[in-house]
Amino acid sequence: MTVHLVLFYLLAATAIGSALLIVSMKNLVRSLFLFFVTLFAVAGLYIFALADFVAITQVIVYVGGVLVLMLFAFMLSNRALLNDLQEGVRGVFALPRWQALLVATSFLAILLFVAVEIGENEPYWITEAQDNQSIIQPQDNTIHHLGINLMTRYVLPFEVVSVFLMMALMGAAHLARKEEKQS
Repeated sequence: MTVHLVLFYLLAATAIGSALLIVSMKNLVRSLFLFFVTLFAVAGLYIFALADFVAITQVIVYVGGVLVLMLFAFMLSNRALLNDLQEGVRGVFALPRWQALLVATSFLAILLFVAVEIGENEPYWITEAQDNQSIIQPQDNTIHHLGINLMTRYVLPFEVVSVFLMMALMGAAHLARKEEKQS
């Protein structure tokens, strides 16, 4: 079993496991943080599918925009929701300092291993592009080609993403403006 296969299965298990936890959790803030993990795992799976642009776009648009917007909406609108978090964390997410240090160190080791592995052995698609001499050079105008493709070939997905962003903004505004019920 290669490192790539292990990493793929790890990302897939993380995406599926965190997605299942999102639907089963009752605390919305914790579900949002698990949604963050799910989006990053799916972005990693996009990289395995050689869809680098989709992975980067997902991280920028969904993690950087939509998820942060949802977090701010929940943080600013519902104080009772946050009281549960301030009492202290128990259960799966309660990690003493030594366990948190162990998790952080293992993530650093994985990151360093991947950096060294890629530095020594270039991925096959990079060496194949070098052999075919189809590597993007700094003088190539990729922004021009990207703009043309976004407005011609990929105009429908581009518009669907903009509608999703508008829906997320409207949902966040609705959550931020919710009034407390009068009893």
